[in-house]
Amino acid sequence: MSDNGQLLPLEIMEKAAECLRTLAHPHRLRIIQILLEHDESVGELARACELPSHMVSEHLRILKDRGYLQNERQGRKVFYKIAEPALADIMHCIEKRFVISPAQGIANLELFNQDPAISPPRSSYGRDS
Repeated sequence: MSDNGQLLPLEIMEKAAECLRTLAHPHRLRIIQILLEHDESVGELARACELPSHMVSEHLRILKDRGYLQNERQGRKVFYKIAEPALADIMHCIEKRFVISPAQGIANLELFNQDPAISPPRSSYGRDS
């Protein structure tokens, strides 16, 4: 509900669902997690995510096109940074739900065995747009 106790219009919920579909990819979430800590180049993100640069570039393009990121050229490198401050809140929700001990970074992967509603999809993440 909104701050005034009213339900949000369905049109807003549709936009929210569209935004969440864009974010619902493990590599994009990892990129966002990294960029919430510091601005980074494609090459550094590729190394951190253990992905080829062209795949990271495609994820960055999608996130930038949706308004989540912005980039800045510094010499020959392009650095990406968070443009949507609410991504920090979304990442906080993910960490709160799936991490037992944030200080130690221990994930609560047992949740996947207990709740089929949050099990990862069977599709290949490499083919997602």
